[in-house]
Amino acid sequence: MDLGISGKLALIAGGSKGIGLACAHALSAEGARIALVSRSTANMSAALAELPGAIGVCADLADAGEALRALEEIEARLGPVDILVNSAGAARRTPPDDLDPGAYRAAMDAKFFTYVNLIDPAVKRMAERRQGVIVNVLGNGGKAASPVHMPGGAANAALMLVTAGMAAAYAGRGVRIVAVNPGLTETDRVAEGLAADSRLAGVSEEEARTRAIARIPMGRMARPQEIAAMVTFLASGQASYVTGTEVHINGGEHV
Repeated sequence: MDLGISGKLALIAGGSKGIGLACAHALSAEGARIALVSRSTANMSAALAELPGAIGVCADLADAGEALRALEEIEARLGPVDILVNSAGAARRTPPDDLDPGAYRAAMDAKFFTYVNLIDPAVKRMAERRQGVIVNVLGNGGKAASPVHMPGGAANAALMLVTAGMAAAYAGRGVRIVAVNPGLTETDRVAEGLAADSRLAGVSEEEARTRAIARIPMGRMARPQEIAAMVTFLASGQASYVTGTEVHINGGEHV
């Protein structure tokens, strides 16, 4: 199947590791040109070593000015962005008794604004050109409440609303906007979350992992490459009538 994305420019925010890096590899395999944004110079260097021909810009996307600078630098070097994949930022998982208003504010900066700061200028430029796709990698936390993920879950829920609202606003101007909600996936972020779960439950991290997997009908976590495959399809012309929706990739876990 020809996905029709060969030669298109894909910007992957948070593309230096985890699901974002898997998305970069999947899109590159389909012939897309790749640009990465990451806060970490070390992670960026390692990712670019795996992706011949890709470019990278280091920026803290929680800062709107930094997000705009990164977009402008990439477009100055490679031309207009055709595909934006947002997979940057993650809120810290915090036991309920340790929460305070600052934790919620920090979660919005780490997740919500990290996405919105890049979506805002990108979607307007895409609308002017009357073409473009934005795929937001969110998570089940925006649908299913977790005692240790309330601030992050709230940020994800807000991004789900933004995804649907912007999709409706820009559908008539040639831009599609969709979200994917991965369940537990074999990444460093999920490992950190399981560590928080283990502390709250008073069990070992291995026991927390076993309990989490027991809730998944398929009996295992997702691989980053499985999330990336769906992202790549949604970013392609084969998904030309898909916008404003969320695709859950969770092995059958109820949300």
